[in-house]
Amino acid sequence: MSNWKEEYFAALGVRDQREKANIALYDAYTRLADRTSAIQQQQQAQSSSTSSLPQPPNKKLPSKPDPSSAQPPPTGPITSDVLTTTLKELSEAQKSRTDLLDKLSKTTSELEKLKKKTSTDARRIADLSGERAHFQVRIKDRDEELRGKTKLLDDLHAEVVSLNLQFNMAEDRAKKMEQDNQELVDRWMAQKRHEADEMNKTSKFS
Repeated sequence: MSNWKEEYFAALGVRDQREKANIALYDAYTRLADRTSAIQQQQQAQSSSTSSLPQPPNKKLPSKPDPSSAQPPPTGPITSDVLTTTLKELSEAQKSRTDLLDKLSKTTSELEKLKKKTSTDARRIADLSGERAHFQVRIKDRDEELRGKTKLLDDLHAEVVSLNLQFNMAEDRAKKMEQDNQELVDRWMAQKRHEADEMNKTSKFS
């Protein structure tokens, strides 16, 4: 039976689909790791370039900083674009992962149903195969019985034909004997009439 082969190939197909479906997720995380590394390298380069600038002469700093002179930390346009793109790709990767998990759950459920159905079908096929073998044996026995009865019927038919032939021959012999007997009776009666006639003639002359 090929049910175990079909189940094996179906499991391989599900595995391939799952692995191929996760490729997008793996690529997204790879791109995210690359971009994160690029951001870190860029930040390190900026910090190293800042530290390499000449330091201004020491002056007495005011006790309180001027709010108007406070500047926001430098964030270049390249870093913002990379961060935005990375977050977008991360969001898409998370969404793709959720979709893949849903598909995996559905595929696994369907595979379990197919396994149960395959197991049930295998038991049913085994039962039907046993019944088929049993019926084949019974049919073989009936064929042998029919051949024996057919031979017996042929023998009886031949015997009936032989008996009919013997009966016809006996009937023909009986008819022949009846004719012969009738002829003998007729001749005997004719002889007796002739003798009676002769006796009558003799008695008239005497």
